[in-house]
Amino acid sequence: MARVKRAVNAHKKRRETLERAAGYRGQRSRLYRKAKEQVTHSLVYSYRDRRAKKGEFRRLWIQRINAAARANGMTYNRFIQGLRAADVEVDRKILADLAVTDAAAFTKLVELAKANAPEQASASKAEPSKAAAS
Repeated sequence: MARVKRAVNAHKKRRETLERAAGYRGQRSRLYRKAKEQVTHSLVYSYRDRRAKKGEFRRLWIQRINAAARANGMTYNRFIQGLRAADVEVDRKILADLAVTDAAAFTKLVELAKANAPEQASASKAEPSKAAAS
């Protein structure tokens, strides 16, 4: 049987893993077995968090839009409804940026949303509860 010589490949693989583990604390940056385990977990975490980051940014944008809309006398929900009714196709990332950097432009969008927002039906919802209580 032929002799298999793979020391070069094995050392290369270990060196690459230890290079990826540079900066980790203690044995995780120096011992191959511990470094391999930590690098594997780190890759799993980065994969998961790249996907989670998208939702986190969306939540941040919605909070910023809501705060700016409420400062202009409108809730986030009614603001988005009004923009949809007015056929304004500006995404939440841009709306949040406008809310932070250009308050005048955001105020104009709020006025446009107010003009196109559907009327609230809260009065008709309140009447049946009074009749049921009697």
